[in-house]
Amino acid sequence: MVSELKMRLLKIPVLDNLIRLVDKIKIPGLEGLSLYDVVEMYVLGIIKGALSSRASAISFSFFMAIFPFLLFILNLIPFVPIQDFQADVFAFIDGILPPQTSDFFNGIIIDIMNNRRGGLLSVVFILSLFLTTNGVQAVFAGFENSYHVEVNRSFFKQYLVSFGVAIILATLLLTTVIGIVFFEFFINILFENRVIEDALFWVRIGKNAFYFIILILNVGTLYYFGCTGNLKPKFFSVGLFLTTILLVGTTYLFGIYVEDFSRYNELYGSIGALLILMVYIWLNANILLLGFELNATLRALKSRNINNSIASS
Repeated sequence: MVSELKMRLLKIPVLDNLIRLVDKIKIPGLEGLSLYDVVEMYVLGIIKGALSSRASAISFSFFMAIFPFLLFILNLIPFVPIQDFQADVFAFIDGILPPQTSDFFNGIIIDIMNNRRGGLLSVVFILSLFLTTNGVQAVFAGFENSYHVEVNRSFFKQYLVSFGVAIILATLLLTTVIGIVFFEFFINILFENRVIEDALFWVRIGKNAFYFIILILNVGTLYYFGCTGNLKPKFFSVGLFLTTILLVGTTYLFGIYVEDFSRYNELYGSIGALLILMVYIWLNANILLLGFELNATLRALKSRNINNSIASS
C-alpha cells in the first residue's frame, strides 16, 4: 500500500528517483519493510508527536530534580568511610557538568562536602526522591504521548514504576562513582608495581568507559520500563544505539560551543551557568525522545505489516 505522501513525492522530478532507490532498501527483521517506510513513519512521529513540547516538560522536571538529588548525594558523602571519596565524587560531578558551569557550583559543593548536616540529609532525601520520581514520570509521560504509542498506564501504576526506576538510576550512579574509585585504586597498584607506565592515561580510559556504560544502562532502563506489554522494546535496542551516539556527539560538540563560541557568562554573569545547564538538559531530553520515537516507529511498522499480511491471507 502506497501512502499519500509517497505518491506526492514521486511526482517531484528531483525526488522521484531518490524515493524509489530508498524504497528498495529493505530493513532486516521488519518483514520486508523498506528504509523509506521507516523514515516516513519516524518523521511523522516527530512532527505529529510534539517532540519539542514533550522535551521541554521533561527538561523542566529534571532541572527541578537535579539539585535536591545532588544535595542528597553530597550530604551523604561525609558519612562514607572511604579515603579521598569526596575528591572522587567532586571530580565525577565536575566531569558530567557542561563547561563553564563548574565554577558556579564549586563553592556550594565544597561547603556541603565539608560540613555534615544530619537534619538536612533527611529532608533533602525525601525532597530529592519525590522530585526525581517526578522527573522519571515526566520522561514516561513523554514516551506515552508519542504518536505511535496508544497504551497508557494508570496514574498510580505509572508513579510506582517511576519510583522504582528512580531508585535504579540513583543506585547506578552511586555504583559508578564507587566503581571509579576502586578502578583508580587498582590502576595505582599496577603503576606502583611497574606493570603500567602511564597511570593517568588508563584512569582516563577507565572513567570514559564507566561514563559510557552508565549512559547505556540509564537510557536502556528508561526505554525498557517506559512502555508496557508488546510495546516494551528489548533492553539493547536500535533507539538505545542511536541515543547513545547522539548524546556522546552532542555533549562533545556542545562543550566546544560553550568553551569557544558562547558568551553566557559574559552576558549573564554567574546565572549563565544555569542557562547552560538548562540548554544541555533540554538537548538531552530531545535526544532521549528521538531514540524512543525510533523504537516506537519500528514497532508500529512491524505491527502494521503483520496485520496487513494477516488481512491479505
